[in-house]
Amino acid sequence: MNTIPRIVIAGTHSGCGKTTIASGIMAALSRRGLKVQPFKVGPDFIDPSHHTRICGRSSRNLDPFMMGEAGCIETFVRATKDADIAVIEGVMGLYDGVDGSDSSSTAHVARILNAPVILVVDAKGMSRSVHALIEGYRHYDPTLTFCGVIFNRIGSPRHRSMIESSLVIPSFGYIPRKEELGVESRHLGLRMAHESGNMGEFGKIIEEHCNLDELLCAAQQAPLITPSINDPGCGGPVRATIGVAHDEAFCFYYQDNLDRLRKTGAELVFFSPLTGPLPEVDAVYLGGGYPELHLAALEASRCRQDLNHAADLGMPVYAECGGLMYLTKEIRSDKNYRMCDILPASAEMTKRIQALGYVKAESIRDNSFLPAGQKVTGHEFHYSRLEPAHDARYALRLSRGKGIEDGNDGLISHNALGCYTHAYFTDSFAEALADSAFKFSRQ
Repeated sequence: MNTIPRIVIAGTHSGCGKTTIASGIMAALSRRGLKVQPFKVGPDFIDPSHHTRICGRSSRNLDPFMMGEAGCIETFVRATKDADIAVIEGVMGLYDGVDGSDSSSTAHVARILNAPVILVVDAKGMSRSVHALIEGYRHYDPTLTFCGVIFNRIGSPRHRSMIESSLVIPSFGYIPRKEELGVESRHLGLRMAHESGNMGEFGKIIEEHCNLDELLCAAQQAPLITPSINDPGCGGPVRATIGVAHDEAFCFYYQDNLDRLRKTGAELVFFSPLTGPLPEVDAVYLGGGYPELHLAALEASRCRQDLNHAADLGMPVYAECGGLMYLTKEIRSDKNYRMCDILPASAEMTKRIQALGYVKAESIRDNSFLPAGQKVTGHEFHYSRLEPAHDARYALRLSRGKGIEDGNDGLISHNALGCYTHAYFTDSFAEALADSAFKFSRQ
């Protein structure tokens, strides 16, 4: 059983300041010497990068659509084993779930984990009216443990006093406007943590304007959690090595995916397609990220020829979104840039978003490393499109989501597979990739 203190930092809506405040709380608690385990509700990669940098512990996603309720509990329990407190940042508004439902909302995850909720409210332009808003959120779902509010973007001491005079629920803090501490956004969201360290600076603001002692007390009221599935534990002896691309161009990975690969007995070797050659490995995993910001360097790097040669030899290569684009013949942006030329397609950057949302898919053929019938859940979000060859072959058929074209995803060539889907690995998915790497290593 798990007795970890925990708190959910939820928001009234996207843009209310919950990411900045949640990150500031993580930083402030870490400055007290606590081991803070961070989490993010939903499929996002960017906010967890800030959490990880602040806390010095890998932030984990909690997403019932991709993981199931039992999977959320298992990940939570496993990640918090040696932590002092868990801080869980929500997604969108508190009650916003899949297709306008409650499913996979912040409220859904708070119920799964029996975690108390603090609501972040943007108070700009409101005084007494803010309490009517809070009352609606507080009573909308009486099954939630709603412990208090943090008011963001307080304009002045007078603004605070007008709000404070009519409180209907405990306040954990009043955060003044600090626009200079924001993190710049771009087409896929905030900048990654390695590009901006501003989030951690907000910890000083939280220390000054929030009651951390009361927050800790609320977190300690959370009841026991009993995991419904076994801890996956560590893998056995190393039986194959998998190269994982990890640099400024390829940086979108779910920590659970990496853990599941290790559980299969795979050793993970991290490398940079931007700056170095392909290491001696038995398979390659190319995550998403921002290849479009580094096209000249990717074209000039030796790694693209190394990957092309390895794919010709039959090495398993699995790529997602930005990694998929890298495996194509070229990426068209301000001009055409040559890429790995492994998958029979060209990629083109677009000014408009091409896909955003959850994905459900099933493997439809046995001619990639995935066996037929393998179920895949994940997420897609991209500003690019592919032009596949007329005879392109696909490994995945989508029952939800867009994919590459006509509900197909998982473009294949040799033993390489590239998807727009960012997949959340099941044990069987990770086993399939590791098994394929092991077979290649025996050739």
